[in-house]
Amino acid sequence: MLFLFMDIKVNKKGDLIMAYTLKAVTIRTNNSEEGIRKIGELWGDVLTGKLSLLADGVVPISQYSNYESDEKGDYDISIVGVEHNFFEDIEKEVEKGLYKKYEAVDENGNVEMCTKKAWENVWNDTHSGVLKRAFTVDFESSVPKEFSKDGKAHCYLYIAMK
Repeated sequence: MLFLFMDIKVNKKGDLIMAYTLKAVTIRTNNSEEGIRKIGELWGDVLTGKLSLLADGVVPISQYSNYESDEKGDYDISIVGVEHNFFEDIEKEVEKGLYKKYEAVDENGNVEMCTKKAWENVWNDTHSGVLKRAFTVDFESSVPKEFSKDGKAHCYLYIAMK
């Protein structure tokens, strides 16, 4: 599923000019090996420009929604382009107790390992009863080592709370 923003204009000749900006791309998947592979391919398409979400001032993040049940069921993952103020806004939601923030770091700069570590922390806290997940809308932002100040990969998860 693609979410497009369409800008329609008419030039001086009366020709219709349409410009499209991709705002999000969504797939339905799960945490199986095949599902994780699909997520990797989707991110690859975004990062290589095959699906253009990387406009100036926009940061691509993952949004998880429409959970079938829990982390074992199907869900939608959308790669969404957000502006930098998104992170300020979601931090306010954390302060209100609506979201819980998880952060993982990989010293070697491996984003996949970092992301896996962050999600494992969420699943462990969920199974132990420490985290009461709402399974509504969750967010993930991963920072590759090339873009981090310390040369390490970082993953930030914002998990909706009950």
